[in-house]
Amino acid sequence: MSVKTFKCEAIAVGKGEGPALVSDEAICFYLVEPDTGTMIEQRHVLEGRSLAHTALVAHAGKGSSVVQMDGLFKIAMKGKAPAAVILRNPDPVFVSALLVMEIPSVYNVDEEFYSYVRDGDSVVVDADGGTITVERR
Repeated sequence: MSVKTFKCEAIAVGKGEGPALVSDEAICFYLVEPDTGTMIEQRHVLEGRSLAHTALVAHAGKGSSVVQMDGLFKIAMKGKAPAAVILRNPDPVFVSALLVMEIPSVYNVDEEFYSYVRDGDSVVVDADGGTITVERR
């Protein structure tokens, strides 16, 4: 088992943890099935996988503020939102949705993190403390 910690900056405060779910493609929460948290966007790298209770490592967001907010609201109300979000390329729409829904989220992460983290790693995002801890078994 190995544990590594990375520095980051907060978008939305709080602490969240879960298995890493890594996407190098932009995310649109409107294309996530609310009852399961499953990505339904065809040909997306996360198609068929659930975002629920994960530490979502997202490249960026895509879509208008209405579709991002509506999509995230629906999955959050069903209890299927990510536990935390690590955002590589923050944009105002994605960031606004995370802030309004109060999902612990961070950006400006040490670049090494993105080559280190793998799907399934245990990840703790501490937006308040400015750290991400990755545990690999």
